[in-house]
Parts: sequence; C-alpha cells; structure tokens
Amino acid sequence: MARSSYAFLCRDSANAFYSKNEKGQLGCARSFEEEMWLQSAPAGGARLTPPQARRAASSAVSARPVIILPGLGNNSGDYEGLVAELKSRGVPSVVVAKVSRVDWLRNAAGLLDGNYWRGTLSPRPILDWYLRRVDEAVAQARNLSPDGDLALLGHSAGGWLARLYLEELGCSDVSLLLTLGTPHLPPPKGLPGVIDQTRGLLYYVEERCSPAVYTPERKYVCVAGRYIKGLPLIGASQDAADNRYNNAVAAAAADGGAVGGGVGVAPAAGGLNARLVGQGYKQVCGRADVWGDGVVPEISAHLEGALNISLDGVYHSPVGADPRRRPWYGSPAVLDSWFSHLLSSEDGALN
Repeated sequence: MARSSYAFLCRDSANAFYSKNEKGQLGCARSFEEEMWLQSAPAGGARLTPPQARRAASSAVSARPVIILPGLGNNSGDYEGLVAELKSRGVPSVVVAKVSRVDWLRNAAGLLDGNYWRGTLSPRPILDWYLRRVDEAVAQARNLSPDGDLALLGHSAGGWLARLYLEELGCSDVSLLLTLGTPHLPPPKGLPGVIDQTRGLLYYVEERCSPAVYTPERKYVCVAGRYIKGLPLIGASQDAADNRYNNAVAAAAADGGAVGGGVGVAPAAGGLNARLVGQGYKQVCGRADVWGDGVVPEISAHLEGALNISLDGVYHSPVGADPRRRPWYGSPAVLDSWFSHLLSSEDGALN
C-alpha cells in the first residue's frame, strides 16, 4: 500500500512544516533540518548537504535542555531511544527523572487513605517521591546547562505530574511544558460505569493547578495520538470511514509494510480490540466511541489555553512500540512533527 495513503497529520501546530502527497493531501510533517535542506537551493543552485543544513539550523535556533518525566508504570530506561533521538537533533542536555517500575508501588500507600475510597485523594504526600525525582532531574539539567530556560517533557501521567510540580514546587526557568499522550482531564462525574482511575488526583490538578498558557514566558504544548478509535462494548459499529482506515492498517500489517509512516496493529476482526480499547477510553473521558492513542483519548490529552496537536497513527507508549508498525510519540518520524516546539531563537520567531 502506498505510504502516502495515510500520513502523520499535525493539526493546530503553528511551527510545523508539511509535505503533500501526489493527491495534494497533507502528509508527514518535516523536521526543521529537512525544511532547511529543501529550501537551501535557489533556482539553479546547489542544496546544502544534510550536515550543512544541520549546522545552518543550529546557527539559527537552539534547543532547550529537556527533562523527561516518565509515565505511570514506565521506568527511565524506556526513554533511552527518545533521549538518543533528541541529542542527535542538537538538544544540549537530556535528563530523565529516575523512576523504576517498582517505584510506582509506592502509590499503593493511598489505599490507606479514606479519601482514596471516596475519590477525593490529594497528590501529597502520596506522590512526593515522584516530585522529588523531578526536582532532582531539574537540578541536574541546570548543572549541565546553567544558561537558559528548561523544557519539561511529560509522557502520559508525567504530563499532569509536571503541572503539579510547577504548581507545588515552582520552577521559574521552565519555559516549556510539552506533554505526550497525557490524560489531563478527569472523567465527568456521575456517569454509570465510569470510575476515576486516579481516585481524585486529576480533579485536584484541574481545580488547583494554574491554567495552561501559551505565552512568551511559558508555553504549554499538548500532543495527542489518534491510533485507534474506540467502540462501545455493545452497540453500533464504526462508521464507514473508520472501517476503511482500520482495514487499510490491517492490510499493511499483513503485507509487512506500514501505513502513515508506521501505523500499527489494527482492531481485531469484528472490532473486538476497538471495543476493549473503548472501555479504557470510557474510564478516562466518559466515552468509548472516541479517537485516542490506544490508552488516552484525544479529547483528554488536550488543554484549553495550550497549543494542542493531534497526530494520526501514533501509539501511546514506548513499551510495545515499533517504528514502522506501531510508532509512539518518541519514534523518529513522529518526533519530527513536534520537535520544533523545543527550539527557541533570539528573536522568538519559532518559540
């Protein structure tokens, strides 16, 4: 199947560059370096080589040092590939908050708090251990790059934990919070069959943390994936457009190829996978029949006031991801569609 049939589509991103396929449809977002290379040749002239384009890009802009905040259940090692990709693109320092899978068992202490069972749990002191790890990572990034502002890059729960960190501990030199597949919003209250999986933590964040902004002093960028549309456990099937999309994905996977630069596993026959995924979406946003990255619904991963981006064909986690069949937010081709937001320039033209 032609690679141009589907592509990573970046919506509402002011600083991304886009290509078009032979049908004139928007295609894969290009990186800043690629755009420099494509635009480097005047009529009849010679283009810069990729290394030259990379140097030209570096001279025009610089990347903020990045602190990666792992998502629920992830450990620091899950982000080694992302760290390497960021460094290869010129990020001066990348620090991952030190978290192991066993560390997440600390959250079980919340079971002893009556607020857990009432769904009114507060993040502190339950999550103090995580906030300390973030603070240590921020201090390390400052030591590695003492000049300039920092960027927090939160994956999944790491995104709303970053908001909590900024609110509770403060960090004036963080000029960017970029979240990847973060469930920012708590589920609507009072819906049958819907239980807040955070037991009140997301309600706390929504009510107590400062609203998202996109200002010269601090920018919030929220990236959501559209990997699979969920279905109700019982009820109507997907519409024709969704079926065509999923059938195309299935055909590409069967051929050992990729759709949209690496879209992954399609829903199982009869939509069973989509129905199971839909039940997960329902617990997060109150609805099953929505698009999401396989774990977090698209509508939950965006914040009012932020620059919100949606990317087609992007899976939630580095665990179980594959660059071709199931790319996640940190896969090289996907990273290129949001990397420009880590860049800053003296005149503020990019970020």
